[in-house]
Amino acid sequence: MRIGLFTALFGNLPFEEALDRAVAAGVSAVEIGSGGLPGHPHCPVDDLLESETARRKYMEAITSRGLILSAFSCHDNPVHPDPAVARKADEDFRKSVRLAQLLGVPVVNAFSGLPAGGPGDKCPNWVTCPWPPAFLDMLEYQWNEKAIPYWQKAGQFAADHGIKVAFEMHPGMLVYNVETLLRMREAVGPVIGCNFDPSHLFWNGVDPVAAIRKLGEAIFHVHGKDVYVDPFNVAVNGCNDNKPYHRIPERSWTFRTIGYGHDIGVWKDIMSAFRMVGYDYVISIEHEDALMSFDEGLAKAVAALKEACLFEPPGEMFWA
Repeated sequence: MRIGLFTALFGNLPFEEALDRAVAAGVSAVEIGSGGLPGHPHCPVDDLLESETARRKYMEAITSRGLILSAFSCHDNPVHPDPAVARKADEDFRKSVRLAQLLGVPVVNAFSGLPAGGPGDKCPNWVTCPWPPAFLDMLEYQWNEKAIPYWQKAGQFAADHGIKVAFEMHPGMLVYNVETLLRMREAVGPVIGCNFDPSHLFWNGVDPVAAIRKLGEAIFHVHGKDVYVDPFNVAVNGCNDNKPYHRIPERSWTFRTIGYGHDIGVWKDIMSAFRMVGYDYVISIEHEDALMSFDEGLAKAVAALKEACLFEPPGEMFWA
């Protein structure tokens, strides 16, 4: 297992300075944005697609520091009802796939996106319950008329380039939990898997260990991020919460550095579950802790993962 970093944390720094900060933090992999949100300050996608020399220099900057490039991240909404938004998201995704192939990066992280609730709607619409009955009609439209047809084509494009597509199961997207991830995977094929982020699952009441064991080989990449679920606010208002992130005392949940939402024992169980299902790639730290500075949060996350991760492959087992 490798500990990595999503370099969006250092998006305000030049590329090589961000890599130096990653090395100084003690990680051995980087995940880099290649489009969508939060953008791609560390990846001049068009230049890299056009120039083999630029690609060689880019990868040398990474590998010369003892790092690997674990994934490109292109989080956007290619099934958005605004054709211009959807077209740009699709272009960014396809460029990310092409660049991943050229650079030997195995996976592109993405969102499933979220369509409108029906023809003529102007905004995406996230359905969270089956009633009134119109909601089921909306889901039928979103899945069978929009998302599945799009991802069957986009997934084939990725497969043709030898790239896996890892959806982050994110509330507000059509694929937001294990069931919806596996539904999309069944419809599109094994090119679709997940970028497993425990933080979004925790606040939805999901046990990450159970989710890992259900997903198994569908886990392509992992984000290292924790969340604190406030029991007092949840007791009053439940877990769904659209208040701004800075209103921490009032929110039902808040993103935290690893170990500050759930103790290290929970994270040891998560890492053991990854080993159990055969995942042995990268845990890419995504820092979004509003209570800690970037440097403090990253240092604590690295330290926690070094304690929780299983770095050595299992040896031969002897049973009494």
